[in-house]
Amino acid sequence: MASFKRILLKLSGEAAMGDQSFGIDPPTVARVAGEVKAAKDAGHEICLVIGGGNIFRGMAGAAKGMNRTTADYMGMLATVMNALAMQDALEAIGVSTRVQSAVEMNKVCEPVILRRAERHLEKGRVVIFAAGVGDPYFTTDSGAALRASEMKCDALLKGTSVDGVYDSDPKTNPAATRFDRIGYDRVLADNLKVMDAAAVSLCRDNNIPIVVFNIREPGNLARVLAGEGVSTTVGAIEEGQAHG
Repeated sequence: MASFKRILLKLSGEAAMGDQSFGIDPPTVARVAGEVKAAKDAGHEICLVIGGGNIFRGMAGAAKGMNRTTADYMGMLATVMNALAMQDALEAIGVSTRVQSAVEMNKVCEPVILRRAERHLEKGRVVIFAAGVGDPYFTTDSGAALRASEMKCDALLKGTSVDGVYDSDPKTNPAATRFDRIGYDRVLADNLKVMDAAAVSLCRDNNIPIVVFNIREPGNLARVLAGEGVSTTVGAIEEGQAHG
């Protein structure tokens, strides 16, 4: 794997809830914060985006009859709660962190100001971008791809509960095959659910590789960044497969 200096780490909201069925589990958030600290100590500049599905998922609310715009704004607020929890966990272990929200709420965090975010990274701080793109009808995957593009990140790392991208669901198909590398266009054409199509397209257009790995495995973020962990890289180069 190429050496990535500046990365954007995209986590699902579920990564913050541990074994619970809902909400924020502080020990789990603290463990993930430790992963981020290890990556930062290895010399990487880190931006973070965390989803809100552990608290409220906009599309699920809309599916049950809520106004989609209202539901999506509620989902954005959930991401701010997760961002503040992660900031607290990082600060507790000595990592200076700033939260920037696309929905302004000056009492609790900064608005998204890219030059200020750039300055934070230069000073060695972790920057957590919250509230997606600030508008409804976009996922936090799209928000992650947008911020990675704006901040000129070398890669977007997506931490999930599986160790890469497979040709079918490995949880239901034991014979599923994992890709080491796969092209953006193949992901879009086969609808492989790495991220939503808008996010994959934005990364493709800005030539930002997407690295999919298992964040639940302790120490895995640092291993993947060092080129040692198991992952799938989505990029411009066509694919190679390895049996998972």
